Amino acid sequence: MSSPTNTPQVALVTPPPAPLKKQPYPFWLGGVAATIAASITHPLDLTKVRLQASGDKRMIESIRKTVRTAGVRGLFDGITGTWLRQMSYSMCRFWAYDESKKILGAGKDAPAWKLAAAGSMAGGIAGLVGNPGEIVMVRLQGDFAKPPEKRFNYKHCFDALFRMVREEGVSSLARGVGPNVFRAILMNASQLASYDFFKAELLKTPYFEDNIMCHFTASFAAGTVATTVCSPADVLKSRIMNASGPGSNSTLAVIRSSMKNEGAMFMFKGWLPAWSRLQPTTILIFLTLEQLKNGVDWSRSKGYTFL
Repeated sequence: MSSPTNTPQVALVTPPPAPLKKQPYPFWLGGVAATIAASITHPLDLTKVRLQASGDKRMIESIRKTVRTAGVRGLFDGITGTWLRQMSYSMCRFWAYDESKKILGAGKDAPAWKLAAAGSMAGGIAGLVGNPGEIVMVRLQGDFAKPPEKRFNYKHCFDALFRMVREEGVSSLARGVGPNVFRAILMNASQLASYDFFKAELLKTPYFEDNIMCHFTASFAAGTVATTVCSPADVLKSRIMNASGPGSNSTLAVIRSSMKNEGAMFMFKGWLPAWSRLQPTTILIFLTLEQLKNGVDWSRSKGYTFL
């Protein structure tokens, strides 16, 4: 009787599952982060606008004056305008920046020029979309610094929008759109792009991990770059708006006159005050955005799919 033949057993190797493609973050996350940051810095922005409008010289004295006349709540006058601006302009710019990076193929280690190009595209779109919110924010913040007979007396941001359209026409929503779009392009090409660039470069070193220290350092650098890039446009805008007389509204005439009298460094006058205003906002926006992203990642890891 012959013995049965032993058939070799072939082990079936199951291929590892393909890694799941990471879902994009909600498009509104950047708007929420910017709204939270702007709510924290609103008293400082409000004070800056009132200093410019009222002629007061000292920041602390202006804050005391606001608290004395309207209480602590007065430091948050016009905050609905700030919320409208952030949930239109900022939400749009963060969304458009991510979409622009996809179009340009700007991945994790993209060169700075691709990130800057994506930021410029986002700034152009967001500056256009966010222009009505910008006007409403400026009017609401500056209203109480005016004499009573010259105030708009808007109740909130939506009342401001409706009344602007009813009393001044739809075209009033596009007031100042040119300079606003130009500045938005500069701001986003420098702020958003440089944050991504610095963060990627920091993570290549052995000294940083993807944590709050890395986010703080990258946002600090991004705020400095954004202030420097936007400074010439801000200086020229201020000089043209404040100038009077024949030829004073010509950008080239203002540049020629300033270069002749002060040299090329005139473009960076007021850099330190501008930096001290923009830096806290930049840091708060990116720190808040990164924490919101961590929150979304955590909720998805627990099986919650609504984000």
